[in-house]
Amino acid sequence: MTRVEWRGRVIIDENVHHGDPCIKGARIPVSILVGSLVDGMTVPEVIDAYPQLTAEDVGAALAYAADRMPTDLLASS
Repeated sequence: MTRVEWRGRVIIDENVHHGDPCIKGARIPVSILVGSLVDGMTVPEVIDAYPQLTAEDVGAALAYAADRMPTDLLASS
């Protein structure tokens, strides 16, 4: 399985949403997208709620979150 490349889709800019990681051009924080999926929304439902996003943007948000997880936390689960 190939890892989704999030670089280029997720930005961190102090002038955009207080420096929170966001989808480039959409100003939607990664945390909102991941939280929506955790709360049970499907990718199509997230895209319906944020029509400026693509499925690739949602995948990039998940890949970013996975890359930022502490490895010791992943190893203990």
